[in-house]
Amino acid sequence: MMPQGVVIEFIVLDLSKIGLILCIIIFLLRKGVKIGYVMLISSVALVILYGVNVSGMVLAVRKAATGRITITLLLALSLIRVFEMVLREQNILNGMMGIIKNSFRFRKAVMISMPLLIGMLPSLGGAYFSAPMVREAAEGTDMSNEEKAFINYWFRHPWEYILPLYPGIVFASAVSGIALNRLIIANISCAVMMVFTGFLFSMRGSGMTIIAGKGKDHIPLTGKGKAWLNFFPIAAVLALVITAHLELHFALLAVLIPLFVYYRYRPAAILRTLRYGFSPEVIVMIAGIMLFKETIEASGAVKNLSDLFIRHAVPVVPVFCALPFIAGMLTGHTVGFVGSTFPLLVTVAGKASPPLITLAFAAGFIGVLLSPVHLCLILTREYFAAELSGIYRKTVPACLAILVLAWIQYILAR
Repeated sequence: MMPQGVVIEFIVLDLSKIGLILCIIIFLLRKGVKIGYVMLISSVALVILYGVNVSGMVLAVRKAATGRITITLLLALSLIRVFEMVLREQNILNGMMGIIKNSFRFRKAVMISMPLLIGMLPSLGGAYFSAPMVREAAEGTDMSNEEKAFINYWFRHPWEYILPLYPGIVFASAVSGIALNRLIIANISCAVMMVFTGFLFSMRGSGMTIIAGKGKDHIPLTGKGKAWLNFFPIAAVLALVITAHLELHFALLAVLIPLFVYYRYRPAAILRTLRYGFSPEVIVMIAGIMLFKETIEASGAVKNLSDLFIRHAVPVVPVFCALPFIAGMLTGHTVGFVGSTFPLLVTVAGKASPPLITLAFAAGFIGVLLSPVHLCLILTREYFAAELSGIYRKTVPACLAILVLAWIQYILAR
């Protein structure tokens, strides 16, 4: 057995190296470098810091390039982009928004439905799209700009916990080895709590019975049945993943093919959507994250740390909360904290359970929600001319409630 002093030196050395890698990742992301290139650079840094030999590097590259997880991720994320493009081109999202706006009679329902609906599709700047609708629904109330901003910001994000159209949860499933449908089910509690805390910390003066949905966009009753069909594509993908246990790329294909037929996409148009979906940006992102995962394992550093943590009974919960939270706070997006910390966390934990991954995901996403570099927060604050401190007064306690719930879920599962 190694002397205690030598053990401590090894722990400090490995922690210093891993800490340096995380600093490189965070620095590059803050500078606007794409996540794929960041992870490729970080993989090279790992090789240099840990002196990985040539055979180890070749093996890591081969596993990253040809592994089943890599191929599954490439198909899933690329088809998500194709799916999103079709929904936008055919105005399906606009149809969803129209039917909701003209079906609900209560101001609160209208107010939250816009960010919720637009939040179903992962798009940069989506918060700016729903902001005018939230402001319109809030007319005639004494709600502050900060409260309107909180509603627009908060209610567009519950989907990130459970909707497989968002790459964060898909990556978390792939890296942790937990089936996507199991992780979605484990994360449902966090999504529900997010909606609940949204109501708890906002809209107290909005009024429950004010009619807000009738106007010039009124849809006749005879047209509503057809309008509700706009929800079918997303609902079908969710149903196939959660209830039929179909892998995401198969579920997307099962919905995309009928959409192509129904909207009479010609071969050239289908090829255009596929070209958009299978973009170099997506390929580099997946390659970078998977190579980082394989390089971490090849270096042996995290395995040594894991063994030392187990031997000295270091609790995993603080590690699983702190690292994703810090990465999420400093990067401002979900793929950033999942890609940079989950490969390390999963290796440290040995075998990760859904409640433990949910806890780590909740902590990381809370960091994203509180991040001052989160684009949705920046756009929302700018649109409503709201004070950041006023938004945080509602966001911080709501985030704490989600973290406590995820922690209780983990404790009960044990």
